[in-house]
Amino acid sequence: MVSTGSTTGLPLKVVVWSTGTVGRHAIAGIDRHPDLELVGVWVSNPDKVGRDVGILADLGRELGIEATSDRDALLALQPDCIVHTAMADDRVFECIEDLFGFVEAGVNVVSSGPVLLQWPDKILPDEMLQRLADAGARTGASLHVNGIDPGFANDVLPLSLTSLSQRIDEVRVMEIADYSTYYQPVVMQEIYGFGKSLDHRPMLWEPGILTMAWGSVVRQLAAGLGITLDEPLTEEVDRRAAEVDTKTASVDIEAGTMGAVRFQVIGKVDGVPRVVLEHVTRTAEDQVPEWAQPPEGGGCYRVVITGEPFMQCDFVHHGEHGDHNVSGMIVTAQRLVNAVPAVVASPGGLVTALDLPLVTGKGLVAHA
Repeated sequence: MVSTGSTTGLPLKVVVWSTGTVGRHAIAGIDRHPDLELVGVWVSNPDKVGRDVGILADLGRELGIEATSDRDALLALQPDCIVHTAMADDRVFECIEDLFGFVEAGVNVVSSGPVLLQWPDKILPDEMLQRLADAGARTGASLHVNGIDPGFANDVLPLSLTSLSQRIDEVRVMEIADYSTYYQPVVMQEIYGFGKSLDHRPMLWEPGILTMAWGSVVRQLAAGLGITLDEPLTEEVDRRAAEVDTKTASVDIEAGTMGAVRFQVIGKVDGVPRVVLEHVTRTAEDQVPEWAQPPEGGGCYRVVITGEPFMQCDFVHHGEHGDHNVSGMIVTAQRLVNAVPAVVASPGGLVTALDLPLVTGKGLVAHA
């Protein structure tokens, strides 16, 4: 089923898997991309079945494609690639089964999750990784999982910056963000525990879970730098209570319940930190002012390379008609959408950021 549409001059046929906070932007991105053709969209909500996907994606116009929950019907379209953006945080292994199933059916996939598939070494069992490798060898289809974090902000961006280094002592990749406008109630309440007592311990804060979620970032950076990390990786978590009642898009947070968190996943070599993933997550801009701050309101992704020379890069984004959380969904979707031609052209199996050529926004410059 794998095609080489880009080499024939024909657009690559693409299916989008979901119309949620990332999927709707993927639909818009594919609609604008000259080398891609949207041919189908999958939805989980029965109320969305049969509706035009242009309306579901808030494009303000119809695209002539009806959303469906029929997996087999979409595979029968023989798409060159599936842009998979369905929620994975609360159904990791079910989602992995879906993604592996697409590759086994001969369809390339780019996906926003589960994020551990960005670099699954030492996270997934060898037999699972072998299953994917065997499927890719048999069908020629590839799987690439990426986005913004885990993704571009902590793989391509920092590794590109290290090309300027003479000596590297530590690479630190950070997300510093105010999540007050981030609408994802399951993530905010059940996974992070915002608005709940500090005595409540969601699974995310149990030992080993942060490594499962973000260890892929640290280990992929280490692979790109050619170093071997001590195992297991080190985890540090600092959760803080909100000082005042705080309203967010996902949850109302009472004073005294969890309002902010800073966590790190640390990769060491001979006991010395060399690669560090750090998140500073607030639900109001003025919380815990002593923690790292973005250069402007909302948030940023930051890369700090300690060595010779010292380098710091702050990546700030915000939407044309929304804030940084809206644009966070856009950049996640577009990293996937713009990678489709390169992933389709890749050899079968798992494709990481280290495997891809330079991915650009070719064809997306606006016309007057």
